[in-house]
Amino acid sequence: MLLPQAIQAATARALATGALQPIGTDTHVLEDAGIRFILRTVSSLVRKDEARRAPKVADPLGDYDPDLFVADLGSSHYLLLNKFNLMARHVLLVTRRFERQECLLTIEDFDALAPMLDEIDGLGFYNGGTEAGASQARKHLQLVPLPLAPGSPDAVPMERALGDAGALSFAHAFSRIAPQASAAARHALYRDLLQRVGIGGIRTAEGEVQSAPYNLLLRRGWMLVVPRARECFDSISVNALGFAGSLFVRSPADLERVRAVGPMQVLRAVVAP
Repeated sequence: MLLPQAIQAATARALATGALQPIGTDTHVLEDAGIRFILRTVSSLVRKDEARRAPKVADPLGDYDPDLFVADLGSSHYLLLNKFNLMARHVLLVTRRFERQECLLTIEDFDALAPMLDEIDGLGFYNGGTEAGASQARKHLQLVPLPLAPGSPDAVPMERALGDAGALSFAHAFSRIAPQASAAARHALYRDLLQRVGIGGIRTAEGEVQSAPYNLLLRRGWMLVVPRARECFDSISVNALGFAGSLFVRSPADLERVRAVGPMQVLRAVVAP
C-alpha cells in the first residue's frame, strides 16, 4: 500500500470539490521549560462554525463525504482526511464497525495503524474521551505528518523531554519500543502505560471501555500516555497534540493567555493528578 500517494491524491480531489476545508492559522513559537512549543492562532473558523450550525449528521465519521475517503486499512478500518484540518495530510483512522471513542484500543486498531507508521514519518494520537479533546463519538485514531511545523528544529517539540526523569511536570507514562514492533507488542505496551497512570478497562455490553480519560501519542519508536482531568484551560481546548508541544488557540486573547501563564502550566492544568 502506498499511503502517502493515496493521501496526496485524496487531498487534491477533496480540495477541488470543496470537501476538504483547511483552516488557516498563524504560527508562533514560545519556549517554556526547554521546549519550543508551537502555538497556532486560528485566523478563520468561519467555515467550521457554519458547519456546526448546519443540520447535524449523527455519525460524520461513519456517514462521511466520499471525497474524504483515502483507503481501506484491512477489513476493520478505513482512512479519511480530516475535513477541517489545521495541518496538511491530517488523517483519521476509523473503525468500520461502530465503537465508542471511550472503548480501549485493540490489537486490531494497532494492526491497522502499522502501515501508516511504516510508510509515513508521522505522529499518531488518540483522544480518549471528551475530556481528552475528542469531538466525535466513533472510535478513531489520528495521524499527522512530521515535523509539526515547517522549519521546526524538532519534529515533535516535546520529544527532547521524553524519557528524561523530572523533565515533565505532569503525570504521564512513557516508553521506547522497537520501531518494527508488532501490533501485539504495541498493544501490550499501551495497556501497560495505561496501568502505570491508573487507567484500566471496564467491561460493558459495548466492549471494554476506559476507566478514565487519557491521551495517547506514538511514533515508530516510542509511546506516551497522559491521564486527563478536563478538556480545557479557561477557553483553550487541549487535545493529544498539546502533549507533543503543539497548542491551537482560537483568538489573539487566548494566545496572550498562554504567553502569560506558559504552555506547561496550560498542560498541567488539564492533566489528572
